[in-house]
Amino acid sequence: ATEFLARSFPDLQGSDVPLSTYAGRPLVVNFWATWCAPCVKEMPDLEALHQTYPNVNFVGFAADTERNMLKFEEKVKVTYPLLVAGMGSISLMKNLGNKTGGLPFTLIFDAGGKLSHKILGQVEKDELEQILKTLSS
Repeated sequence: ATEFLARSFPDLQGSDVPLSTYAGRPLVVNFWATWCAPCVKEMPDLEALHQTYPNVNFVGFAADTERNMLKFEEKVKVTYPLLVAGMGSISLMKNLGNKTGGLPFTLIFDAGGKLSHKILGQVEKDELEQILKTLSS
């Protein structure tokens, strides 16, 4: 997981964003895709938690193309950054412990960059909130 946090990924404007930008605070990494119904369904919950916990960084990683994401962003608004993981995202997720490569897949890192939780499938808002409370206290 450490090498993952050392990487950079493009945002929707095509700029490379180093994940080290988010160091020093808890980080929620959510792998999703525009065509994945449970992914889209959990986004308002992630957005609400993002608003509630300003000291926790949230980043959405799309297993998708920039074009699809730009179209999608017109419909579903989130204020946390969305990065393009693209076609390499399945092997990326497998390296991070998601053996099936299923979506959505959410990773929670503590402020020190240590992987503390993995959630495969749609996030339960209350469950994630409990984790965030613990990490941000």
